[in-house]
Amino acid sequence: MEQEEKLKTAGLAMRSDLKVQTVGGAEKTTKTFANMDTVKSIVKDWNAMSKKAANLTIDQYGPPNEATESRLIWYNNGPWKRTIVYRDEIPHDFPQPHTDVIENYINYNVPFEKFSELAKFDGSVIVERTRGEVSSRCDMEAANILALNLMNDIVTDKISVEEAREKYCEITSAFMMNRSAPYAEKLQFKVSRDEKYDTDVVMITDELIEQAKEKINEVVDDDDKNNGILH
Repeated sequence: MEQEEKLKTAGLAMRSDLKVQTVGGAEKTTKTFANMDTVKSIVKDWNAMSKKAANLTIDQYGPPNEATESRLIWYNNGPWKRTIVYRDEIPHDFPQPHTDVIENYINYNVPFEKFSELAKFDGSVIVERTRGEVSSRCDMEAANILALNLMNDIVTDKISVEEAREKYCEITSAFMMNRSAPYAEKLQFKVSRDEKYDTDVVMITDELIEQAKEKINEVVDDDDKNNGILH
């Protein structure tokens, strides 16, 4: 990529950042639903665990909003910002051998100092700092609910990582034996529907930023120029 094109790309990126932070619209969700004949055609060739997760999620939330050969996606279903069921399985042995096939997302900002603790707790609890999200990926939704409840307990200093891992095992056993297991049945904390991104801080030189702005002015359309997005 030539230098001029690099600067234009950087300028477009800055323009997009300013536009999103000013007027919103960073994440758009699909509001229509995938055709169920198409969904059934996709899922029929999946492995048993992925197919099971897909069918259970469809039974609970209806057709997915998006369907590709490798995944089904729901937006704003139940307590979730996003739910993805995957064709491809990831082997995971905590707290017992299984494969991760369903991932549930929530808006949640994790303090920096808690990142390592959550990684020690469960490698399938995934923190997205910039997006302000946390997700859990497992074999069933109940396991993700449990993992996220314990994630919140760790972040809020209610329990240690070691206690959370022990509690995960205890509650999983109770849930599988059909005993009372509220932590696996419902999120025990309030989840915001509003995105709160962690955009970090600008550290690159003013000179480079100004050069990028000059280049982007060469390619923005008249509407954006009139709106003065870069000025």
